[in-house]
Amino acid sequence: MKKLIAFAGSNSSTSINYELVKYTVSLIDDYDIQLLNMAKVEFPIFSEDLEREEGYNESLVELKDDIVQADGVIIGVNEHNGNPSAYFKNLIDWLSRVDRKFLINKPIFLLGTSTGARGAKGSIEVTEKLLPRFGALVEDKFSLPNFKENFSIKKGVITNDELTEQHKVVLQAFLNRV
Repeated sequence: MKKLIAFAGSNSSTSINYELVKYTVSLIDDYDIQLLNMAKVEFPIFSEDLEREEGYNESLVELKDDIVQADGVIIGVNEHNGNPSAYFKNLIDWLSRVDRKFLINKPIFLLGTSTGARGAKGSIEVTEKLLPRFGALVEDKFSLPNFKENFSIKKGVITNDELTEQHKVVLQAFLNRV
């Protein structure tokens, strides 16, 4: 059985991107899915001094190993001022130091949402350009604008029929690549 790892690049306990990732993986059958809630995983701010003095913590190495062993990765990219969050960038910085090619030939599904009309498109675009540096194959992307109007946290679903269909099409394209 093929394995997927899925997480949002947010350390917020109320992450709307984590809600979107949970919804996405709920639609997938016949895969071993590891869904991570990154709000429960802390990493210090990357510095070469800290890396040299303390090395890599075990949870970071385990995450890198899980990503390497997965057949595909689903990432919900949150947005702070048009860019990925500092938490997500820090996570990528650490992972790339443990193994520069931790995403080598790995199909990636980037998705994101925000409460605004752009739906995290800025952070998705930045991440789409960043991840190939580490070997990623980023071909599938989905943006959900206006989260509060288009998603029901209570039901755990996209409520806009057109966006639901777009999401399903992109998800299926991703699964076909895995």
